[in-house]
Amino acid sequence: MLLPARIAEGVRNGTITLAFRRWEQPRVKVGGTQLTGAGIVRFDRVTEVPDLGRLTDADAIAAGFPDVEALRRQLAPSRPVARSPRASRGGDHVYRVVLSWMGEDPRVQLRDQLPDADDLARLRAAVARLDSGKRSGPWTRQILEWIRDNPGVISTELAALLDREVAPLKADIRRLKALGLTESLRVGYRLSPRGVAYLESLV
Repeated sequence: MLLPARIAEGVRNGTITLAFRRWEQPRVKVGGTQLTGAGIVRFDRVTEVPDLGRLTDADAIAAGFPDVEALRRQLAPSRPVARSPRASRGGDHVYRVVLSWMGEDPRVQLRDQLPDADDLARLRAAVARLDSGKRSGPWTRQILEWIRDNPGVISTELAALLDREVAPLKADIRRLKALGLTESLRVGYRLSPRGVAYLESLV
């Protein structure tokens, strides 16, 4: 379940505590978490809503909607597709998910940590595993150097330069972000202090 940035920020500041989704069956587990731009969000409870008529304005506001009618419109099933009579938007069941904020994105703190010798060794091993996972060969250094030299440049330019699809490239950059090496900007990326230290250690 993807939470839009506005919703995740609302969970963080306490104004949003619910989400509603139309699914065939629950797609999140109680106790599970999701890493969002606003930090870590936890799924505290998942229950089915048997009747949209039982939803209230309080439910809607807690989910980030202005009123219950707006929430019901969002949850209303779409028209069946001619070739698939059972098809509807998301599924036949509506679920209420109780949300809470658990803490900051651990990558935020990690990217500001300058690695010592032991940490650098672990970091190099982690990056080597990323490189070894590509049939085309090592790729991490090329991307890190491009981001260093082109901060704030949209990823489509890098994809065109490398003759790669944008979505897989973004997934690779997220893998580097998970190691604390890159930061996402409003447009494009930049190296984190940790990423700069790592790249300099390779010279």
